[in-house]
Amino acid sequence: MQIRICPEEFDPFHEIQAFQNTALDKAGKYGATSIFVGTMRDLNDDKDVEVMTLEHYEGMTEKQLGIFVSEAQQQWQILDALILHRVGKILPDQTIVLVVVWASHRGDAFDACRYIIEALKSKAPFWKKEKLTSKEERWVTKNTDGYLQKNN
Repeated sequence: MQIRICPEEFDPFHEIQAFQNTALDKAGKYGATSIFVGTMRDLNDDKDVEVMTLEHYEGMTEKQLGIFVSEAQQQWQILDALILHRVGKILPDQTIVLVVVWASHRGDAFDACRYIIEALKSKAPFWKKEKLTSKEERWVTKNTDGYLQKNN
């Protein structure tokens, strides 16, 4: 498992390939790779967003993300996971988050990946501040559609 908080832009597909080539020691064992890539939109709650600043609590955030992976490992048979999450100033179309899960079977990979991203969006200690094109600034208070509450 690898978890990284990134203050700089990253190419999610390059990161996946690099992890598979250097850190994933399960070659020949996984039959499924489930990937979620989250990208910043230029619209939120019917307002045009110019830039977003993402803050986190260093050390605590990484620990919490590790807990989400551990919870997924208890529910599904997964072989490994990779989480990268941006912090700092983020512009529309830039990647915010990457969650990848490797498993022997697609059901476990899909379900674990969905669980991890939904837990991240609803429980991880990240704070988002948006600067709108109107120059107004606001903190994002609603961060998820309630998927975990509806499906657990």
